[in-house]
Amino acid sequence: MDEDVQAAAARLVRRLKEGGHTITVAESCTGGLLSSAFTDIAGASQWFNQSWVTYSNEAKVRELGVSPELLQKKGAVSAEVAIAMAKGARERANASIAISITGIAGPSNDGTKKKVGTVYVGIASSTWANAESTQIGGNRAENKIAFVHFALLTAIRRWDIAMELQEQTEREKEEALKQEAIAKAQFEIERVKRDAAAREETPWKDDEWDGSKDGPGQEDALDSDIEW
Repeated sequence: MDEDVQAAAARLVRRLKEGGHTITVAESCTGGLLSSAFTDIAGASQWFNQSWVTYSNEAKVRELGVSPELLQKKGAVSAEVAIAMAKGARERANASIAISITGIAGPSNDGTKKKVGTVYVGIASSTWANAESTQIGGNRAENKIAFVHFALLTAIRRWDIAMELQEQTEREKEEALKQEAIAKAQFEIERVKRDAAAREETPWKDDEWDGSKDGPGQEDALDSDIEW
């Protein structure tokens, strides 16, 4: 396997292992090369369970759930199909992330309008999905290796962006909770101040009987002397 591909695969795997994540792959034109790059890494069974090589449109529909209408409208080599392949693979493998590759390795473009060397890479997680494209100028073997390298670099970049956004979201949640706690504490302080002020403003009754003298209204007590 190409050294650049091996290095990129190792970089992505380190990221996955840090969070205990798993990955799956759906390939078309690369025919399993991306899966091979992953399984060349020792301990791959811990984060890599299965993958698909869906070379034909029928296989994409049957194995990954890609819509036949989407294939007809956009063509197999498109951003929309790349995303659909990645989503289908991730759901079926129950993986944290999925990578898909669909392109034209050459030497011909099989009658399509897309140029030889065109590739779309789909990346999907449970919360987001996107696709990126590039065009590479090489022979069939060179293009297949380059497609895999591009897919790995795309996945690394997208993963880093997603992790940064996740960390930012978590920081914002923590800050929101902190501000909420401060607001509650301030409200309680103000409540205590209001209660204290209310007690100070309440006048004491002057006619309270302490039991040492005749109580209020003593003249009307039942044991008063009565003159007939």
